[in-house]
Amino acid sequence: MAASATLSSYVGSTAPRIVQKSRSSGLPLQRGRVLRVRCQSEQEKQPLDKSAPVTPPPQPTPSPAPKPAAKVSTKFSDVLAFSGPAPERINGRLAMLGFVSAMAVEVARGDDLFAQLMNGGLPWFVGTAAVFSVASLIPLFKGQNVQSKTDGFMNANAELWNGRFAMMGLVALAFTEYLKGGPLV
Repeated sequence: MAASATLSSYVGSTAPRIVQKSRSSGLPLQRGRVLRVRCQSEQEKQPLDKSAPVTPPPQPTPSPAPKPAAKVSTKFSDVLAFSGPAPERINGRLAMLGFVSAMAVEVARGDDLFAQLMNGGLPWFVGTAAVFSVASLIPLFKGQNVQSKTDGFMNANAELWNGRFAMMGLVALAFTEYLKGGPLV
């Protein structure tokens, strides 16, 4: 850097001293003390003692090259492993769909969750679960990372949390309707 910037200031040098008493302890507080602020760049820093020799700044060490991203495994057993990318996402997506559709049918027809499943909802559940599971697995088998499309407000982490809350909501809905003996709404 060819240019150097130095900033020095005396804050409060002309401010009057104000003495107040603390509300809690009753001890006097002093304000208006002189505060000196000084900033200099690293490369052109001069020692306070003018007779001391100026040493050149240390040269920055080059940072190591970033490691390439680990390749995502596309093996069936890795994708569907207990801690793999697919199980919680698929269950969360199905729970989000199930919770919203269960509440919508309950509001529209007045059927509770168990009545919805017994009155023709079971084939719809199985079909939807198969379609969503396959649709969730295709990008993972193509080698896409789960975090690759993470941007802004609706990201992969938000999807996980929404799925977790939907799973809990679906269980709570079923349990509440069981205890109540009828639909929630």
